[in-house]
Amino acid sequence: MDMLFGGYGLYIIFSLPALLLGLWAQMKVRGAFNKYSRVRTYTGLSGAQVARRMLDSNGLRNVAVEQVQGFFSDHYDPRAKVLRLSPHVYQNSSIASAGVAAHEAGHAIQDAQGYTMLRFRTAMVPSVQIGSWLGPIIFFLGFFLSPTIGTSIAWVGIGLFAVAAMFALVTLPVEFDASSRAKAWLSTSGVIYNEEMRGVNGVLDAAALTYVAAAVQAITTILYYAFLLFGRNRN
Repeated sequence: MDMLFGGYGLYIIFSLPALLLGLWAQMKVRGAFNKYSRVRTYTGLSGAQVARRMLDSNGLRNVAVEQVQGFFSDHYDPRAKVLRLSPHVYQNSSIASAGVAAHEAGHAIQDAQGYTMLRFRTAMVPSVQIGSWLGPIIFFLGFFLSPTIGTSIAWVGIGLFAVAAMFALVTLPVEFDASSRAKAWLSTSGVIYNEEMRGVNGVLDAAALTYVAAAVQAITTILYYAFLLFGRNRN
């Protein structure tokens, strides 16, 4: 038990950078979105219209664009072939809405072109849903059992949670690539003027930080579990 709480204190120390990065990323993305959601684009196209144009220009007329409730709930569903945008993005004609809508359309283009990392991430979803909550339970179950069998069980838990960490890492190139596609299309399509691209870049670059923070947090959690296990075995 002493090892558990001592390790927890150390975990707080070496996970603090990831925590601070996550908080900073959330502040950045909310700040950028709030700032540029109040700036209307010259063309006056809504997020839904921007997404529709980007999809159509890439031959994806079969992909629907729908409104979904929630804030920052924007996503592309590769199984249903539907791009879902939150009300603030779907309806508004702001620079932020255009950037987010184009980013999600970028995921649809990835799907249509068979982008490997997106396929890999989609295939991982079921195992991630299991590993992210079951992994810690199995780890601590093994941690409190006798070292003989408990260590093996604990490593199974770490392995399950590692799938979630791998998912966070795979998400990085998927999100970066979608933003790159969005920026490239917006800068040449006439939907966004050159001087408005600064706002688009600000919103999408800030959003990318949240995925980096999530990956760092997942890795530090695994390191914490491994530290506890190695420390107990040494004792």
